[in-house]
Amino acid sequence: MTKNTTRRNFLIGTAAMAGTIACSSAIERQPEQVVASVSTQTMTEKILGKTGVSVPILGLGGAGQTPLSGEGKEKESIELLEAAISLGIRYFDTAAGYGPSEEYMGKVLPAYRNKIFLATKTAARDRDGAWRDLERSLQRLNTDRIDLWQFHSVSFHEQLDQIFGNDGAAKALEEAQEQKLVKFSGITGHHEPDVIAAGLRRYPFDTTLISLNAADIHHPRPFAPVVLPAARERNVGVIAMKVPAYGRLFKPGALEGMHQAMGYVLSLDGVHTCIIAAENAEQLKGNVRVAQAFKPLAQADLTKIERLTARVWEDNTFFRQWT
Repeated sequence: MTKNTTRRNFLIGTAAMAGTIACSSAIERQPEQVVASVSTQTMTEKILGKTGVSVPILGLGGAGQTPLSGEGKEKESIELLEAAISLGIRYFDTAAGYGPSEEYMGKVLPAYRNKIFLATKTAARDRDGAWRDLERSLQRLNTDRIDLWQFHSVSFHEQLDQIFGNDGAAKALEEAQEQKLVKFSGITGHHEPDVIAAGLRRYPFDTTLISLNAADIHHPRPFAPVVLPAARERNVGVIAMKVPAYGRLFKPGALEGMHQAMGYVLSLDGVHTCIIAAENAEQLKGNVRVAQAFKPLAQADLTKIERLTARVWEDNTFFRQWT
């Protein structure tokens, strides 16, 4: 028996036991009024590129302006996650480095594991570091498999060289896929679109998670015209993040609200879904209503929205500096 096989068996056994406990707790905790509040409307769904999986156009982000990544926010996080389930959210995004986010999700999502699409990430660039992150993610999420495992925040070409080197994180990915711990692979980034496009050309990723919003088009190096064509050519699923720029897009002189921010991004050719964090269940409910009412915008509408962000693009692309 190989070391990796032993590791896999241990992880599956541990996750199954923890998942059973968490699943029972979630069912006991679920109030009748939450179940009754399930919306009768549905969100548009799209096939997430070559994964072949149909996902709603809105998913829940596990970091940012949300209790999900905050220490001591378990109660608020559980309420938010249960509200998300009741509202029809099926795509859940988190990462090994998002504080307690995976742990909070692991207390609720196992009860719905076969009905949701679970995505997490590793910021490790080496094989062993990636394996450590994956082991912890599986245990904290109380699951025996990850639907989508992504290389997190890839910002430089040198990082691609590390990931695809002899002992790079891609080795861990391929081993995990062979052991059926991971189904799909992805690459994420909000710094340099050329790097993400190069990653898509270099490796058969299933998805990419990139920053896309109505202000980014004014950046000297915008994501949409660089990454979206590369993704379309390879049938790569595209998930948008930073859609409202942490709410800065709604400052006076910019956009009117989420209907413009989300409508713009989801109308871009090649975008399949977006993930947006929520501060509470009420805010999430509002985001879901916008997603339920979404209709693709005409080019004239997209151009109008871009004009609204022309003077405020720097304030709304501040995260492009993060590496």
